[in-house]
Amino acid sequence: MSFELNVVSNTPLTPLSDIDEVAILFLNQVGYFQKGYGPKTDVTDIRDSVPYRLMVDHFLARMDKAWVVEDLATSLGTTKATVYRHINKLKGFDILEEMNVDQPDGSRKKGYRIRYGNLSKAWNFTEAHVQVAMENYRKTVDHLQELASKKGEKHAKKR
Repeated sequence: MSFELNVVSNTPLTPLSDIDEVAILFLNQVGYFQKGYGPKTDVTDIRDSVPYRLMVDHFLARMDKAWVVEDLATSLGTTKATVYRHINKLKGFDILEEMNVDQPDGSRKKGYRIRYGNLSKAWNFTEAHVQVAMENYRKTVDHLQELASKKGEKHAKKR
C-alpha cells in the first residue's frame, strides 16, 4: 500500500468549533479531496458529497464500528467502486484498518474503521510515515549534494 499525504503550511484549526468546517478544511489540507474538488453528483454542497459523508457521517461518527463497503454504498447512495476509491485514499493516510465483520447469515465480510477506533491514535501512524518519508528525503538530498559536488569538482578540473 502506498502512503500519500499532502503536507502544507497551516494554522491549527483549534479556534473553530463546527465539525463540518474543521473537517472540510482539514480534509482539503491533507489531500483527501482532489484539488479543486467539486461534487460529481447533483449535490450542491461538499457536506452532501460522498467522500465527505463517508468520512464524517460514517467513519468519524462511529469510529468504533467496522463498515462493510456494500452497506456504505447503500447508505451513501453510490457504487461500491466509488466507496473503494475514497476508502483507498483514507488507507493511503494509514488511518483506516481492516476488520472482519460478522454478517447476520453467519458469514464474515471485510470492514473498515478508523484505526483503533480513535482518530488521534490513528494519526500517530500518519505522522510516523511522514517522519520516515522526510528522513528518506534528507538522505536523498545529502546524496544529491554529494554527487553534485563531485560533478562540480570534475568539471572544475577540466577547465
